[in-house]
Amino acid sequence: MREQDPVVRSKNFEEVACGYHPDDALRESERCLMCPDQPCVSGCPVGINIPGFIKKIGEKDLRGAYDILTETSLLPAICGRVCPQESQCEGVCTVGESLEAVAIGRLERFVGDTAIKEGWANIPYIEPNRFKVGIVGSGPAGMACAADMAKAGCDVTVFEAFHQPGGVLKYGIPDFRLPNTVIDAEINNLRLLGVKFECNTLVGRLFSIEQMISEMGYDAVFVGVGAGYPTMLGIPGDSLNGVLSANELLTRCNLMRAKEFPNFDTPQPIGRRVAVVGAGNTAMDAMRVSVRLGAEKVYCIYRRSRKEAPARVEEVHHAEQEGVEFHWLTNPVAVLDDGKGSVRGMRCVRMELGEPDESGRRRPVPVAGSEFDFEADLIVYAIGTNANPIMGQTSKLRLNKWGYIDADDSLATSIAGVFAGGDIVTGAATVIEAMGAGRKAAASMKAYLGIRDASLPYQTGGDTLFGIDLRERNFARVRVA
Repeated sequence: MREQDPVVRSKNFEEVACGYHPDDALRESERCLMCPDQPCVSGCPVGINIPGFIKKIGEKDLRGAYDILTETSLLPAICGRVCPQESQCEGVCTVGESLEAVAIGRLERFVGDTAIKEGWANIPYIEPNRFKVGIVGSGPAGMACAADMAKAGCDVTVFEAFHQPGGVLKYGIPDFRLPNTVIDAEINNLRLLGVKFECNTLVGRLFSIEQMISEMGYDAVFVGVGAGYPTMLGIPGDSLNGVLSANELLTRCNLMRAKEFPNFDTPQPIGRRVAVVGAGNTAMDAMRVSVRLGAEKVYCIYRRSRKEAPARVEEVHHAEQEGVEFHWLTNPVAVLDDGKGSVRGMRCVRMELGEPDESGRRRPVPVAGSEFDFEADLIVYAIGTNANPIMGQTSKLRLNKWGYIDADDSLATSIAGVFAGGDIVTGAATVIEAMGAGRKAAASMKAYLGIRDASLPYQTGGDTLFGIDLRERNFARVRVA
């Protein structure tokens, strides 16, 4: 795929990858073997019919490809950009056993972008029912759940704490990787389904989950608030001016438009020498944003080697091209004070890899006598996130020992009618995995409300009443005054 030149793109926030030309997409689609066992489908968390939509591209039927994609995926233009296809569908592609795997993600993006350009949207006939459904959080899990419940005929309202819907897609991923125009276009398709968005609404502070079920009249609630509570290192100097989390940096820059200063007056600390601790996708985003904000030097500090870095290979490659300096096998032990309450540098120790730990990665072990200092005036932590404690503090939802919402296999919580999914249940995961959780919760919510899943065939062969299989019986809820 064509990309912006690294020298040019490191000074702007325009998208790095330029997308496929139709001829490129056609050539790439011809590489698919249309395997009868379809390993790519089983490798996709939502089970997209990948050979089906690729075949349509090969037939130059892009609308048909979009129709197949949207049977299971709500956000093709988004997932095509940010999903880690190399460890999911492309990771099990048969072609990839001997050649480069079919570029499934890039083809999905091509179809999604074409749909946005042409104004396509698949809005089915919806027969309204009497049920009100509340969705807490407008990230990928909440959006997927909202779409399925709206298609089932429910009156769906999504509550978002920030001033714009999109969740982590909006505040956590920079424009050069996922443009806001793409997110807004996909969200507009939800509005066409009848989904309503209530922004600037912090559930747990303005009202509780229990109040939604009782006083506010919601028949079912889905909690998909993600896990954006930052993790800090807990080392000396953590509280100095110039130490912040990657979430704070990215939220200020992406959602609050600090990158467009002075047109937007959001305050944004800008360092001359920036050290980002961590090597996941969020860390790569924080480093590449810092480059674009004008930092002279940007460092990646990671206690393991490049092989163990959790970021996508493409993201590491792009960061290197843009001038980020990587310090592998390096672990911070203290943030250094300039004597005025601000950061002047970081003290680190060299590491070496020992035996694998519970994650399967080799455990880093400090090298004796290897401490060293280096200069930095802004330290950014990108070492993972935790569950936001507001839900646990303001409701009787049962939590697990890590503070995440405890949900069963159907994603039902300890409160009847309340379901939860995505990062707030599992911890940090991918966009497509969160969408899968949202759709799974929607199926459980429909069963709880007695709404028949239209995608399932009618059962036959059992006892009948008035010609209807008894297993197809439904019921109506009655609210007692």
